[in-house]
Amino acid sequence: MSKPLLYDYFRSSACYRVRIALNLKRIDYETVAVNLLDGAQRDAAYRARNPQGLVPLLVIDGHSLGQSLAICDYLDATRPDPPLVPADPADRAHVLALALTVACDIHPINNLRVLKYLAGSLAQAQAAREAWSRHWIGEGLAALEALAAPRAGAFLFGDVPTLADLCLVPQLYNARRVAAPLDAYPTLLGAEAAATALPAFAAAHPDAIQARAKEG
Repeated sequence: MSKPLLYDYFRSSACYRVRIALNLKRIDYETVAVNLLDGAQRDAAYRARNPQGLVPLLVIDGHSLGQSLAICDYLDATRPDPPLVPADPADRAHVLALALTVACDIHPINNLRVLKYLAGSLAQAQAAREAWSRHWIGEGLAALEALAAPRAGAFLFGDVPTLADLCLVPQLYNARRVAAPLDAYPTLLGAEAAATALPAFAAAHPDAIQARAKEG
C-alpha cells in the first residue's frame, strides 16, 4: 500500500495541524508542496483533486480528504492511538470548542487569501493588514485563554496534547509573524511550550519543513 500523500504548504496553519496529527499518530507520509504564494492551489489539476482549491489535502486509504479538522477526525477514527479528543462527551465537546475557536473564529479571517484580498481589491497597506490581523487574533486568543484556563493542565486540556493544541500552536506561530502581543495569555503560552517540546510538534514546524526541503 502506498504511503499517505499530503498536499502541503509549509506555512499554512491548517497543514501544520495535519502534520502534527500525522506525527503524533506515527504515520509515515509523503508530501507534495503546493505554493500558495504562486497560486498553485488554483491550478486546474489541483482543483480537480480539491474543488475548494485549499490546502491541506490528504490522500489516504483510497480517500482524498480536505479540511484539516475533518482530516484529524478521520485519523482519530481509523488510527485511534493516541486519541486527539477525549472519550467523555462533555470533555470532547470542550476540546472541540477550543479547537474550533481557532479553526473557525480566528484563523479564517487572517489567512492568506483574506490578506491578499485586503491588499489587492481593498488596497490596504501592509501596516493596515497587520493591524487587522493583530486585532482579530487578539480578540480570539483572549477568548481562548478564558475558555481554556479553568481546565488546562500542561496542555490546553489536561496533561496530554489534544486537537486543541494542534490548532493552538500554528495560530501562535502566525500571531508572532504579525507581532501580536501574547503576554496576556499564560495558559496558551504554557500549553504551547509543553507541545513544542514534543518531537511530533517540532518536526511539523514550518522551519523544520523548510530545512528538510532544502536538504532534499
